[in-house]
Amino acid sequence: MNASAAKPKIWVPGDWNGFFGLCTNSITNTLVAIGLMQFVIGFPNEILFGKIVPGMVLSLAFGNIYFAWMAYRLAKKEGRSDVTAVPYGISVPHYFLVTFAIMLPLKLQGNLDMAWSVGVAWCFVHAIVAGIGAYVGPTMRKLTPRAAMLGTLAGVAITYIAMGAAFQAWTVAWLSMISFAIIFIGWFANVQFPGKVPAGLVAVIAGIVIGWVSGLMDVSVLQAAVASATVSIPIPQIAILLNGLPEIAPYLITAIPLAIYLFLESLNNVESAFAGGDSFDTREAMLAAAGGTLVASLFGSPFPTLIYIGHPGWKSVGSRIGYSWLTGLTMLGLGVFGLLGILSAVIPIVAILPILVYIGMLITAQAFTASPKRHAPAVALAIVPWIADYLKTQIDNTLGAAGTSAAALGLDALGGAGIVYGGIALLGAGAILVGMILAAITAFVIDRDWKGAIGYSLFGALCAWVGFIHSTQLRWLPNIDFSGGFNNAWGPTIGYLSMALLFYLMMLYTKGKGQEEVAVESSEG
Repeated sequence: MNASAAKPKIWVPGDWNGFFGLCTNSITNTLVAIGLMQFVIGFPNEILFGKIVPGMVLSLAFGNIYFAWMAYRLAKKEGRSDVTAVPYGISVPHYFLVTFAIMLPLKLQGNLDMAWSVGVAWCFVHAIVAGIGAYVGPTMRKLTPRAAMLGTLAGVAITYIAMGAAFQAWTVAWLSMISFAIIFIGWFANVQFPGKVPAGLVAVIAGIVIGWVSGLMDVSVLQAAVASATVSIPIPQIAILLNGLPEIAPYLITAIPLAIYLFLESLNNVESAFAGGDSFDTREAMLAAAGGTLVASLFGSPFPTLIYIGHPGWKSVGSRIGYSWLTGLTMLGLGVFGLLGILSAVIPIVAILPILVYIGMLITAQAFTASPKRHAPAVALAIVPWIADYLKTQIDNTLGAAGTSAAALGLDALGGAGIVYGGIALLGAGAILVGMILAAITAFVIDRDWKGAIGYSLFGALCAWVGFIHSTQLRWLPNIDFSGGFNNAWGPTIGYLSMALLFYLMMLYTKGKGQEEVAVESSEG
């Protein structure tokens, strides 16, 4: 298309759909993070709302505005008006981990200031590793089958996004199912609502009206939120960061592998956008995401950011550039003027959750439809480690609520109840990388690309040996242990090496056999 054929617009009506979805998702995640800092760590309001929250919303504004600018530039370069910015926000798994594994132990030792400093330094390390990953990412994208990259995204989409949202939504099914119907009518059936009101906005309005009329919402909660609102400007917290850096060494065992997870998810989401027709520069996009995490750490937030899953969903409902920059500005305004709590007290969260379910459905569907048909088994396999990770989380939370744990009960006792906890934990540890590795091996084997299968098998063995996957701890020099405990990654390490050997033998055995058929099938797929 000629560059003058279509001019990009910074706002189109479809952006309302993306805005109400992405912004409410960002609000929800931000409020949970604030709750953890307030009720688990116990930060006083002057630190939490005066310093941490302003830094957090500034990082959100930075990324969302930058990605809107990237989308505008791409649209202008290609002469298109249908480019959709990639979504962006704080990483949900990371804010739980930095709270409970990094900051809480220090707080329990009576050192609240050091808890904040180490948390910020931990976030800073994520920015550095994610920035390095931006230079590795483009190469990984070239060497990795699309089924592997999109398949592991489908895993997190179907579990933590769709399942988690659906379960919570069904706690108030009489309200959430109305929102489901509105979303399905507007976004699946493409029915235009009266006045061309976007389906996302219709769902939000309906949720607010029904929630307040039914008595689900509490006016006292709204009054309390209004009374506690304060104005706070983001201010650099360099001294806090510098205080934490000398103490960060013991926490690198979590920072490094989780930072790898961070850039891998961003990388996969860039690939998802590429599959949807928007070919953003991979390195620039990943550097921008790392830059958002850097901004967070410099301004006192311990929460890393990343490119979100969901680009195909927002694109399908007509969102383009505007939903991204407006989300960034809105989050900045809500955080600076202390309005986050007020908004959460007005909108029933169960009215918003169906949007997340929709996004999970779209991402999972894209993984199958945007990959070669012959690679469908690889996509399916990539989802399995995420199911294992999700199951482990649910089991651990359940046992924790009962005042016990898997370690206290023992693997034999759990096995007697039909719960293969050791295998679940082993398979799910490092799910994003495990899913990508297993799916890549499968896709290469389907194509009889034995060198690719061998390469990813050896990569899997290395990651397992170091502890990036199939392990709950990083170990550079692990002790050999064949006991089968769920922290033991030697079984998968040997397994990956055995697979590599078998694929090498098959490369010798099938040399010159059947390649023509595979080539024909590849061109058709």
